[in-house]
Amino acid sequence: MKASRRALLAAPLAGCSSARVAEALTPDGGFVVRRDLAYGPLPRHRLDLYTPEVMRPDTKLIVFLHGGSWQTGSKDLYGFLGEAFASRGLATAVPNYRLFPEVRFPAFVQDSALAMAWLDSAPDMPGGPRVLVGHSAGAHIAMMLTLDRQWLDAAGAAPPMATVGIAGPYDFRPLSRVGFLADVFGSTDRPETQPITFADRPGPPLLLQHGLADRVVAPEQSQILADRRRAAGYPVRVVTYADVGHIDIITALAAPLRGIAPPVLGDIAAFLASPATP
Repeated sequence: MKASRRALLAAPLAGCSSARVAEALTPDGGFVVRRDLAYGPLPRHRLDLYTPEVMRPDTKLIVFLHGGSWQTGSKDLYGFLGEAFASRGLATAVPNYRLFPEVRFPAFVQDSALAMAWLDSAPDMPGGPRVLVGHSAGAHIAMMLTLDRQWLDAAGAAPPMATVGIAGPYDFRPLSRVGFLADVFGSTDRPETQPITFADRPGPPLLLQHGLADRVVAPEQSQILADRRRAAGYPVRVVTYADVGHIDIITALAAPLRGIAPPVLGDIAAFLASPATP
């Protein structure tokens, strides 16, 4: 992808004005948004819900977990993503969750499970199956919820029908003592913090998307998880994109860029239409 396109794709997630840029990239029509719905008692227990203007009773609900290295990120940056999925007839909930250093593992996983449970029982929610989608750190959380069922069970949430991991880290032990990750996860080597630990457990079909130019999370992370799932006999699909980096892959969903960016949205829609197909 050319440098000018990459800069444009990165804009919605970079800098203090990112929320305004994301809004500028998002068409006004085709969806309805309900903001700051409380799914729990704490300030970060809020989510935004995007639904198509015309919604069927069986409309699928995507629960999108944002990235940010478990220490940054906000639902307010993702209007472009809500519009993208609404354009395919899908509803989307984008929850905030608590971040480091306020909390450490597993609090952000527990918050995301709480959001899933609330969406199962709240009135006026789309009635179709739930789908977990996460980018970067959000993909890690999505896979923890999907593969280690204790978190959803404890919250009283139903499992997703399918899960999509976008540029996710799934097997990143041992952690360096330099930096913050050992503090986030409580040690340099806790297997219970890693999705790969639970890769042989029952679970729904997975789609793993990764840019081959990702310098933040190595593309091999998706392949490692896929290999383990296939060896255990569970359906998984891997889609990679040449010359696509860590931010490019998620902002490729923004409406003005979908004609020039890789077909991330189309690949997710195709997967959800037939998730068990390899």
